[in-house]
Parts: sequence; C-alpha cells; structure tokens
Amino acid sequence: MVYVFPGQGAQYVGMGKDLYENSAQARDMFERANELLGFRITDIMFEGTSEELKQTKVTQPAVFLHSVILAKTLGVEPAAVAGHSLGEFSALVVSGALSFEEGLMLVAKRAMAMQRACELCPGTMAAVLNLPNETVEQVCEGVEGVVVAANYNCPGQLVISGAVSAVEEACVKMKEAGARRALVLPVGGAFHSPLMEPARKELEEAISSASFQTPICPIYQNVDAKPHTSPEEIKQNLIEQLTAPVRWTQIIEQMTNDGFGEFTELGPGTVLQGLVRKISPSAVVESRSAIE
Repeated sequence: MVYVFPGQGAQYVGMGKDLYENSAQARDMFERANELLGFRITDIMFEGTSEELKQTKVTQPAVFLHSVILAKTLGVEPAAVAGHSLGEFSALVVSGALSFEEGLMLVAKRAMAMQRACELCPGTMAAVLNLPNETVEQVCEGVEGVVVAANYNCPGQLVISGAVSAVEEACVKMKEAGARRALVLPVGGAFHSPLMEPARKELEEAISSASFQTPICPIYQNVDAKPHTSPEEIKQNLIEQLTAPVRWTQIIEQMTNDGFGEFTELGPGTVLQGLVRKISPSAVVESRSAIE
C-alpha cells in the first residue's frame, strides 16, 4: 500500500480531535507537540476559528500532526510514500527517515521561513485549467518577471507562482492560449518559485543539521518525482523543494509505472484522492482522516 500525505490548504477546524479523544498514543503525541511548539496548537486545531488555523505558524504543523499521528495510531507499514509539498515531511516521518520531533520542528521552521520570505518578496499563485504542461511553461517563459509552473497537480491542472504582476499577466496570456480558467488564488506568497530563495537558505541549515535515517520504504520526492532511500539525497531534495515545482502528476505516474496500484491518503481532506484518480484512473484510492 502506498500512503500519500496532503499539504497546506487541507486544514479544517476540528481536525484530529477524534484521534486525541480516542487514542492514548495520539494524545501523548499531540501533547508532546504542544510542548515542542511552545503553544497549544491542539486548542486551535480542535476548537479554534478558521482564521486562527490559517496562520502560517499553525497551518503547516497542524496538517503535519494530523497526518503523522493518524499514521502512527493506525500502525501503517507503507510500501512507498509521497507527500504534496508540506506533506513530504509527513511522508518522511511515517517512512522512518525523520523522527516525529525533528520532523515537527523542521515543519515549524519551514512555516516561519516561508512567512518571512513572503514578506520580503511579495508574490502570488494562480490555477490554470485545461492547458498542456508545455503550453503553461512556454507562456511563463514569455512573461517578463518571475513566474513559473509551481504545482503539477494532475493533467490539465497546474498552478503557477511568482511576482504578482507577472502572474496576472501570465493569466491573461493563458486564457489567450486556450485555458478554461486562469485564476489568481488567495494565498500569501509565491510558493515553489525562485521568490522562496530566502526561505530555502534559511531552511537549508536546519535540514543539514537534522538527523536523517534510511527510510523503511522509498519516498517519491517532489523535486524529481523519483523514489529515494539515501538520506543524503533525501536531504538535498528537501532543501531544493521550496524553490522547485511540486511534480505530483509525475510522482503518481512513476509510482503507477513501478507497479503500485493502491493508494491511501492520510490526514485532513480528500484533495489528493481526487488528484490520484485523475492521474491514474485504474488506481484504487481511499482517504482516511480518522481511526474509524
């Protein structure tokens, strides 16, 4: 069984609450997270407002905690793992490449580094529907300023990222090229673009000093969509992830080509379940956000 893990945007108020209430192991892990983070993230996850949950310092650790604690409570034994952007950190912990504590602290540092990068280099992202990858890439190349393909989510669904004016101009050109939609998204910055370079530099030091182990199964990483088990390769790919595109389409295609046909999404939401079905219609896919 392949386990896949969602990224930022999948969060919702009440996430993980049933885990906390129904599993002593989960409760212990949540309380450990509260200690490590220095605030009660569980209060915001379970009973907070959607605005509180949208704070960068909360969102990324919250999604990570829901996914990882659910996987640990279920006792999953993956044959392979992958995670969408932030979800790659969940995948690394579940596969044994990182400890729960180090994974959580890296995610917390990543969130704050990305927030600071957004303040230094304001940017945005836009969803582009029904255009081939090559056309999206060509349009981006023809626009002055920073704008790149950032998320290859599934065939016909890409997200571009960059400076606000460049993204807006690219949206106009995407529609001219035949896109069904090219819509600027309500996000706080230009994730997975060169504008995240300050965050990449900041996170590189933390990742380099973290203790990575050989995982129990391959992790298919965002940067190159290939399976990795070497701690050094995993580290390098994780450092590059912030400024490189999320190759989700290519990851699922590669996993399917490698003989994997059953996928379980662990954590909040069902976004990845839908994407996997679009990429690999023959795949057996399910989502789990609770023990039951």
